[in-house]
Amino acid sequence: MNFLDDYVGVLGAAYLWVKAAHVTFVIFWIAGLFIVPRYYIHHQATTPGSAEDRAWIEREDRARTIILMPAMLISWTLGLMLAVHLGAFDQPWLMAKLALVVLLSAYQGWIVTYGRKLAAGRRELEDKKLRLMNEVPGILTALIVVLVIVRPF
Repeated sequence: MNFLDDYVGVLGAAYLWVKAAHVTFVIFWIAGLFIVPRYYIHHQATTPGSAEDRAWIEREDRARTIILMPAMLISWTLGLMLAVHLGAFDQPWLMAKLALVVLLSAYQGWIVTYGRKLAAGRRELEDKKLRLMNEVPGILTALIVVLVIVRPF
């Protein structure tokens, strides 16, 4: 395959710009997936209803609405544009990648749900379990990078 083959498709010469934007927004998304659960660890130690509790609720809400949701939606949109451009939907590595990205999206759903529980004063997870949950995006991201770069199948 010739490197110019990447320019043949719906995106044409915009391909590299879309790819760069996709990588950028994935970085924003993963950063948000790392920081919000870390916020939860600190938030969980506060007294429900306290000023500190309310401050954490506000911080978490801003991170979820300003970083997480837009970054996830833009990452998905640009990634699907790239897959269509490359005609890669028949590639096993892409199907595996998409499955892992669905898991990351589900993890984000869990983050939003747990944030609502913290805001309601419920601390349902032990700190250790919450800290372990913070490892999920790193593991999934590493696997996704291997699938995209190495394309093992």
